[in-house]
Amino acid sequence: MSELPAGWVIEKLVNITERITKGSTPTSYGFKFQDHGIPFVKIENIRNGIINHSSIKCFISEKANENQKRSILEERDILFSIAGTLGVICIVKNEDIPANTNQALAVIRGTHKFLHPDFLRYQLESNVSKEQINRQARGGGMNNLSLSDVRNMDVLIPPHNEQCRIVAKLEKLLQKVDACTERLDKIPTILKRFRQSVLAAACSGRLTADWREKNPETEPGAGMLSRIKDKGIIGDTANSYDLYELPKNWSWLRIIDIGDVKGGKRLPKGEKLVRINTGFPYIKAGFLKEGTVVTDNLEYLTPEVREKIKRYTVTDGDVYITIVGACIGDAGVIPKKLDGANLTENAAKICNTEGVNNHYLANWLRSTVCQDFIKRTILSAAQGKLALGRIKMLPVPIPPPNEQQEIVRRIEALFKITDQIEDRYKKARTYVDKLSQSILSKAFRGELVPQDPNDEPASELLKRIKAGLTINKAKKKTGRMAK
Repeated sequence: MSELPAGWVIEKLVNITERITKGSTPTSYGFKFQDHGIPFVKIENIRNGIINHSSIKCFISEKANENQKRSILEERDILFSIAGTLGVICIVKNEDIPANTNQALAVIRGTHKFLHPDFLRYQLESNVSKEQINRQARGGGMNNLSLSDVRNMDVLIPPHNEQCRIVAKLEKLLQKVDACTERLDKIPTILKRFRQSVLAAACSGRLTADWREKNPETEPGAGMLSRIKDKGIIGDTANSYDLYELPKNWSWLRIIDIGDVKGGKRLPKGEKLVRINTGFPYIKAGFLKEGTVVTDNLEYLTPEVREKIKRYTVTDGDVYITIVGACIGDAGVIPKKLDGANLTENAAKICNTEGVNNHYLANWLRSTVCQDFIKRTILSAAQGKLALGRIKMLPVPIPPPNEQQEIVRRIEALFKITDQIEDRYKKARTYVDKLSQSILSKAFRGELVPQDPNDEPASELLKRIKAGLTINKAKKKTGRMAK
């Protein structure tokens, strides 16, 4: 800050604290972590400015705690992360102790005697401090700060009364921001539920009930499909699903009745993908999302490798479904620009379809009802894999062809609206995320609350701070000498 507000000063953090230290790892000194005992606080245990005790998994004994004496936490200590995720912060409360911590958290002690604790906490959370952290952060795989970096951080100090006014105003404003964030964060869940309700209504006939009233004469969904050997689901297959009653002219069929199911192919042993566009894209399971193929980081086969696995390709309009991994059962349609691309062994394609709109089929596979069918199928499998034979036997509610088209049209129209709402949500969320820092920045420019010329200047406060620290350090030194 080039120009300070009247009555403010800048001072190094080390000059307004009693102590800045950090912990270590008890196991390095022969102590083991326990299932109970004294809580051992790590970065991941700090959430929203407080210590989340339910997340603490490591505990130490009284003996280990005494061995790690320098990092025994005290009420009003400020914890500040200096390794990994930098700048995570909280103030230790009475209910948090006894507790200890490790070397990833700096322990800043004694500032509460001279500064409003929350004023310093807010400042350390603001860009005023984060900019200093970013300049000082070092490390290869993991960012870290030294205790020297922390000690030499510049701290803005207003008059004490102004500190209190700033904290009160920040608490009021940031509480409103938090409430706004909480309300906004409900939107993705609401949109997800709405999309699923649309798919459920579409695949049960509710979405197009009015359309059927206006179009009573339609060809039955099963029609005269040449590939159907037995009309509808046969044998024991129907008994493994709780199939609901369909509207008139709809039919329950199996995937095998309407198309072929074929798997992808892994890269030959020792071969690798390349970033250069060779004209032979390779679709990994991670790219299969949002009902299509995400191509931002697409990789390619060399012509030589392509020749070895050239039979395992997809065609524009094929329906894909992932068969292993965390997103097992994801489904969508291959876009035109990836016609002829190779498909991973972690997904299957449904091709050569007859009597079904492929976008309708993909929407059915993504619906909650079909996803429940898929989960049951996976649970009964030995290795949590969706086998091709099991995909073939999945049930599909088949409406008449012209109703399928209407269903797809209505789904796309409704999803377009949800996409627009989601885009607006993302913009609002970005704005709100920046709002907190904007408020903090304004506070530490001295613009958030009015200044009072009758307030004691911070320079006078600083004199008392330093005098108090000198007295405290002298008392501690005398105490040590007496022992």
